[in-house]
Amino acid sequence: MTYPGDDPNPLTFPSGIPLLDKAAQAPHPADNEILIITGRSGAGRTGAARALEDLDWYVVDNLPPTLIPAVIGMMTPSGEGVHRLGLVVDVRSGAFFNDLLTILDELRDGGLPYRLIFLEADDQTIIRRYESNRRPPPLQDEGTILDGIRAEDRLLAPIRARADEIIDTTHMNVHDLSRHIRDVVAGEKDRPLQLTVMSFGFKYGLPMDANHVLDVRFLKNPYWVGELRHLTGRDAPVAEYVLNQPGARDFGLRYADLLAPMLRGYLSELKPFATVAVGCTGGKHRSVALTELIAERLREHGFAVRVSHRDLGRE
Repeated sequence: MTYPGDDPNPLTFPSGIPLLDKAAQAPHPADNEILIITGRSGAGRTGAARALEDLDWYVVDNLPPTLIPAVIGMMTPSGEGVHRLGLVVDVRSGAFFNDLLTILDELRDGGLPYRLIFLEADDQTIIRRYESNRRPPPLQDEGTILDGIRAEDRLLAPIRARADEIIDTTHMNVHDLSRHIRDVVAGEKDRPLQLTVMSFGFKYGLPMDANHVLDVRFLKNPYWVGELRHLTGRDAPVAEYVLNQPGARDFGLRYADLLAPMLRGYLSELKPFATVAVGCTGGKHRSVALTELIAERLREHGFAVRVSHRDLGRE
């Protein structure tokens, strides 16, 4: 392998940028992390990359292996810059992919720590995903989808043997994979609870992803008050009408207080997502007002809360 330092006067573009020579060590302080993602085509590499980006990693997709050392060399040892680097490397890089094993050896020999994540799924799942996307596998050529899968497997076998983590995505959707990637790479400090408090209307159906469902249809409905019907629970007159009913405000606050210790336990059980759904008939008045109240109370408990009004505007 030829290093830039072999040429005493290398050309650079733009001119004047110094190059690392053969003996140079890329910065890799303890707080820098390098993750290399590879695996079977169709197993979810793109979804894994997006999950890393959501965790504030810098991700480079479809990187030729020979460029890995150069990209790692751009990481910053301290202060602002790139400290967590995700590299997606796979057979799309063609003949360049054959260099991956050599590059991995060089990184290990150079004392650069990295983690290798290998994604896979069973043949039937891979075939179904390709058929639904109407795209051929990278190595299919003139053969069938299965021929392309087999050719890829032969190239990937020695890489899979070196993986630090093998993730089988056969029974995962994109959200499952994202959650799994978070569990694999993120420490507690990287995974604050992602809490959503959502209003909804029962007549439009229950939210499929709700962890907790609260029914507030026991409260008087502002819909039957003419001057309030056209407003929503985010408008002060409706919020006052709902929350000033006997026991309504206290009910919402106590419910949030009851949830708080339970929600803190989610992270210790590696469950970084939670959705609290508050429902009334149409999702316009009562549930919206209570959602805003509960969300604000949970913020007082120290949670970062996202508020969503699923059915607002559907009437």
